[in-house]
Amino acid sequence: MRNAIQKEPRLGASILRLFFHDCFVNGCDGSILLDDTATFTGEKNANPNRNSARGFEVIDNIKTQVEATCSATVSCADILALAARDSVVLLGGPSWVVPLGRRDATTASQSTANSDLPSPFADLATITSQFAAKGLSTTDMTALSGGHTIGLAQCSTFRGRIYSDTNIDPNFATTRQANCPASGGDSNLAPLDISSQNRFDNGYYKDLVAQKGLLHSDQELFNNGTQDSLVRSYSTNPLGFFRAFASAMIKMGNISPLTGTNGEIRKNCRVIN
Repeated sequence: MRNAIQKEPRLGASILRLFFHDCFVNGCDGSILLDDTATFTGEKNANPNRNSARGFEVIDNIKTQVEATCSATVSCADILALAARDSVVLLGGPSWVVPLGRRDATTASQSTANSDLPSPFADLATITSQFAAKGLSTTDMTALSGGHTIGLAQCSTFRGRIYSDTNIDPNFATTRQANCPASGGDSNLAPLDISSQNRFDNGYYKDLVAQKGLLHSDQELFNNGTQDSLVRSYSTNPLGFFRAFASAMIKMGNISPLTGTNGEIRKNCRVIN
């Protein structure tokens, strides 16, 4: 992970997002890593993942090295969980002990990926219910959303926010419009955290308080609703955010793991054995 992030710091955010998108679809089972084939439909082409999920080669590289040393022992699901933690640490964020022992799914669900992953256009009630369905509290939700302190988003995910939302700093909206036209440029990128896209800190919450959240779903956390006080707290208390984030990552990493004789230990993370 250190080598990957030194070459491209954005990969830290990409790996963290892969783990989130894995866990929210039938649990943390490595299903997001499976490629589509003529006879198998994976999750990579679900709407939230198509042309945006990335970092698969990093996991492949780790898996190859692990297999060479200790074959058929460490699952792709566990590798992804550890890589997500290490990504956060390498970019300056908190560490946590990753419970291990997950096994890899032999199935995937494109339809569940389409229905269960939170949308960048969603309102607070929708996001809250989607996290609750995974056993995650509103505190977990607001802390995990702080993962958006790193990484980039595509214009298509925030166009509505910068052209239509009223709870947005006008100068910020104008700045973002320069690289995200009202039509076209869908894949143009902008940082989710305006000041430190490659540093894991509490800048995301400062942005929200200033009405500079990039995604509609981000600003929903600070919009005269239930999470305003927590967002304000995290914006001034980075250690409080770090503690909550680490705790929530452990909880998310414990969603419906395959253990015992369920699933398998994949030899290649992209294909079922």
